[in-house]
Order: sequence, then structure tokens, then C-alpha cells
Amino acid sequence: MRLLFAALSGAALLSNAALAASPEGIWMPEGGGLKVELSNCAGNLCGRVVWLGEPLDQEGQPKTDRLNPDPSKRDRPLIGLEVVHGMSPAGPDRWSGVIYNADDGRTYRANLRVTDERTAVLEGCILKVLCLGHTWTRVASPLEVANRRGERTR
Repeated sequence: MRLLFAALSGAALLSNAALAASPEGIWMPEGGGLKVELSNCAGNLCGRVVWLGEPLDQEGQPKTDRLNPDPSKRDRPLIGLEVVHGMSPAGPDRWSGVIYNADDGRTYRANLRVTDERTAVLEGCILKVLCLGHTWTRVASPLEVANRRGERTR
């Protein structure tokens, strides 16, 4: 479930509308077990796992997407895995799309609400009626991410 919530926190997109805070950046869930970088991907938000608190499995190998229902994808490393897909604006400071939860190999509808510069509330839903929310904290802004990479920003 941690990846589900990481994906949710990561779920966001910059729009032309005025926002309380950009959803782009690196986010960490309350449990602190992973970090997801949210960025603009062809006009929608996408998010990739960039850090795991426990990156190795019991055999000392990098953790993989072992529960994916597609056997050809089970060897994909979790670090670098895209877990937020196609999040689009759904109102002021809100986005909707899908997330992938590597903890159970399932994809869920998701909603994100950025409450301030450092906080977002994320919900993953089954059938639009059963939703579970979680609070995420931004650990790096888009500018901080660009500076770490040595990229120029506008």
C-alpha cells in the first residue's frame, strides 16, 4: 500500500490556472518508506519512484515489480518505476488520474489535492466509492530537483 500512496502523492500536474503550490517535485508519504518524483509528462502529471527506504529484497537484490499481473513486467526495478499516470487538472489545486500500486500489482483511480507548498492529500479509489486518503510531504521542489541535476530553470 505504500507505493499506492506514494503514487497518489506523486499524482499532480502544473496547469495554467493559479495554484496554491505546484505539485511537481519529490514527495514522501507519512511512513517515509519511499519518495516519488512528480513531473509534467506531455501535458499530464507522471510520477516515478526515486528512492526506497529498503531498496533490496531478502536476497540482497534490488526490489522488483514482482506482483505485476503481467509476468513480463515482474523483473522491472521498483526504483525508476512509473507509478503515477495521466493525472490531469480536476479543479483548483486538484488532479485526477491513475496510480499503480506495486504492493498488490493493481491500478487505481486517484485524486490529489495540494493543500499548501509542502503538503498534499491523496486518495486512491475502488469503484469511486471506497477511497483511502493519505497525507504526503514535499521533500524537494522543482527548483531543488533541477539544482541537484545541474539543470537550468526558467
